[in-house]
Amino acid sequence: MAISQRLQMRQGQSLVMTPQLQQAIKLLQLSNIELAEYVEAEIEKNPLIQKGDGSEDVSPKSEAADTSKEGDFDIGSGEAQGNLDAPREDAYEADSPSEQVRSEDGSASISGPSSSLDWSGAGKGGSSSSGGGDDFDFESNLCEDVTLRSHLEEQLKMSGLQGADKFIAQRLIDELDEVGYMRIPQEEIAQALGTDVSEIQRVLTVCQGFEPTGVFAANLQDCLAIQLKEKNRFDPCMAAMLENLEMIAKGNLKGLAEICGVDRDDLSDMLAELRDLSPRPAAGFAGDAAATVIPDVFVRELSNGMFAVELNSDTLPKVLLDRSYYAEVSRVTRTEDEKEFVSECHANANWLIKSLDQRARTILKVSQEIIRQQDGFFVRGVQALRPLNLKTVADAVDMHESTVSRVTSNKFMSTPRGVFELKYFFSASIPAIRGGEAHSAEAVRYRIKAMIDDEAPDAVLSDDQIVERLRGHGIDIARRTVAKYRESLRIPSSVERRRILARAS
Repeated sequence: MAISQRLQMRQGQSLVMTPQLQQAIKLLQLSNIELAEYVEAEIEKNPLIQKGDGSEDVSPKSEAADTSKEGDFDIGSGEAQGNLDAPREDAYEADSPSEQVRSEDGSASISGPSSSLDWSGAGKGGSSSSGGGDDFDFESNLCEDVTLRSHLEEQLKMSGLQGADKFIAQRLIDELDEVGYMRIPQEEIAQALGTDVSEIQRVLTVCQGFEPTGVFAANLQDCLAIQLKEKNRFDPCMAAMLENLEMIAKGNLKGLAEICGVDRDDLSDMLAELRDLSPRPAAGFAGDAAATVIPDVFVRELSNGMFAVELNSDTLPKVLLDRSYYAEVSRVTRTEDEKEFVSECHANANWLIKSLDQRARTILKVSQEIIRQQDGFFVRGVQALRPLNLKTVADAVDMHESTVSRVTSNKFMSTPRGVFELKYFFSASIPAIRGGEAHSAEAVRYRIKAMIDDEAPDAVLSDDQIVERLRGHGIDIARRTVAKYRESLRIPSSVERRRILARAS
């Protein structure tokens, strides 16, 4: 067979990512801070784009991206109904009291005439696994841009907490102050999230196991106690010392030794141990312990039971296309390069305005669907969270899953129960037997906890028995999943529980 060259015509379809499409996708996934920086950069390089202040009237000489949208949203119908002129309201404000012990330079210290606990150079990074010492370079062991919040959120992802527990843990992270302490009372958090204080305490116990050790403490005494427990050095003598830290400041070591029930040498060793601890767990991390979160969406409950969903106009850039300047420049252009540059600037400005408007509409649409899907959370609290995935929302709003994923990343919603990232409204589901309605993973974990709490000393449930009971309730779950949920609840195995109950009896 002879080898020859020939031309053939073929027709086909392919998706081409134009620069404009890439820009629209990029804008969708940016946070409000990143979006503002991006728009500023576009304004600097495009003379046809102007920044508006929100008071301009859109006229034939100028075009604006109208992104200030609001609507009533009925959870039952899922429809937007008109506009509201009511002012926006933030969901909550949390005041953080000042530190119990703080020196003028921001470092914690307790000193007295004959003793001194100086923590001004200790605890960068905050882990109790690192001892004090002038030769230890804490900053070299930390990533330059790592904040305490991001550090804790990474650990939250690996903690096994899901659903309602993850909601609670994220709220606890948000409540940390610049030191790494959680000042707000647990009762307030429980009331805001519609759950019991015992659930807040259980999740808080898990979070206090995060690094740096001592974070999530209520005060200095609690912070030091957590670190001592981590080192297995929290005994009654240490507990007595922490309860009387003011005696160290006054130099009353003799009285302190009597209260602690130790001699002077033991007291000296105990003071040395305290010096190695970190009173400021957040020290050494970039930025504030809890960065200010600016919501992208506001949700307000109205008197008629509906929810008003509104974009935060303060986070939406006001962008204008200066048509007058475009017409003036177009008249004086002479060369083809000049005409091409002006035409390209005009097209880019128009596309940016359209992209910003589409981004705002998409965020509002996805937010409305999340509220409709998670109506139980807004009405009854965190225990009423439903299993929800990206596909469910994507199908409801007629978008691709990847689009919903970009919308829910780095976007925050201010609700009457607090400020949450949109992605935290998504939780795993456990399939039901015989095609019934799926069960929330969080609801299944609470069932497991309730079964174990109610078990008799002579009838401790194994993981296999728990599986059988759950299947009796129509929940299709594997034994390894039960074991994983039990471990995330910090519940010992059946063998260990039998030993504990035997000792107690």
